[in-house]
Amino acid sequence: MGHIRSFVSRNAGHLDVSMFVSALLISLAGLVTMYSYAGENAFFERQVLWLTISVTVFFVFSFIDFRFLRRTSIVTGLFAVTVLLLIAVFIFGDVVKGAQSRFDFGGFAVQPAEYAKLVVIILLAKYFTRRHIEIAYIKHILLSGVYAFIVFALILLQPDFGSAIMIFFVWFGMVLVSGISKKHLVAVLLTGTLAVGAMWTFVFQDYQKDRILTFINPLADIQGAGYNAYQSTIAVGSGQLFGKGIGYGTQSKLQFLPEYETDFIFASFAEEWGFVGVVFLFMLFGTLIWRILSHARLGATNFETLFALGVAILFISHFTVHVGMNIGLLPVTGVTLPFMSYGGSHLVTEFAALGILMGMNRYSRTVHRDESQREFLGV
Repeated sequence: MGHIRSFVSRNAGHLDVSMFVSALLISLAGLVTMYSYAGENAFFERQVLWLTISVTVFFVFSFIDFRFLRRTSIVTGLFAVTVLLLIAVFIFGDVVKGAQSRFDFGGFAVQPAEYAKLVVIILLAKYFTRRHIEIAYIKHILLSGVYAFIVFALILLQPDFGSAIMIFFVWFGMVLVSGISKKHLVAVLLTGTLAVGAMWTFVFQDYQKDRILTFINPLADIQGAGYNAYQSTIAVGSGQLFGKGIGYGTQSKLQFLPEYETDFIFASFAEEWGFVGVVFLFMLFGTLIWRILSHARLGATNFETLFALGVAILFISHFTVHVGMNIGLLPVTGVTLPFMSYGGSHLVTEFAALGILMGMNRYSRTVHRDESQREFLGV
């Protein structure tokens, strides 16, 4: 028994309990929100299975030494596989609600775009680590943008605008934390503005333009393009201080609010739990991001630090856009709420990201200074 306790203490001491519990509680809040006391609970039952798989992935990854991710051959291989999967979606993927973005395997589906987000973070962390001293040269920023754009374009063509914009936010955020100069920041912003203008003219579908125009004047077409946003704001506001109670959300459970298990789960949660519940949910997300940033500060090398920052940027972007579109401040783009919305691919990816952070945390305090310097210089 003493040997067992010693093994657990030696190998599990690197786990961040606060971070894991916060993510788990957010996931459980999502399960409670999508549960219905009347009728079928297919979403709830499948999500319980996905949550079990995701937590298992978290613990398995927590005991892996991820220093192998610093190797260029590994990162290049991950990127190549990701691109091939995204291309394969156009050939073998199933079309659901106008988007060809996933592979269906009977009772469950796999969405490569979710895993692509994690691979892009790993790729950019490796790229900016090797070129940290040369980051003043804008060519490295532009070249990193080319890598991200390949994934961005393949996802946008599915079309999955929500996931594509998350790839852009991850790239842009990691460029900012990599040490870019102010003049290059202005150049990147101008490039982004021109890119958005070009996408509006040549890429965006009519329904996507309608969503953005509805954002400017959401009440202009509440029976059409603005219906989802209008019903979402009603659901959030009707929750008031303490909410209507679990299972008593009329907007969601009576189907006035569509996609309440996924795109509008925050609105459904706010309706049933009220302002008090929303504050608690925000506290959980705040704790989660704080712990991730703490691990970024303690990264063994620049790669670990940039990876943790990339994960934080991804979660913050998802959270901000999802909540923003649920309260009518941002256009409806189909972005999920991390750990809370229904969906196995994004849930596994999110817990995998936390598991990788825990795996990196095992050697964050023991790395030799010479090794850190070699990684910093890209040797």
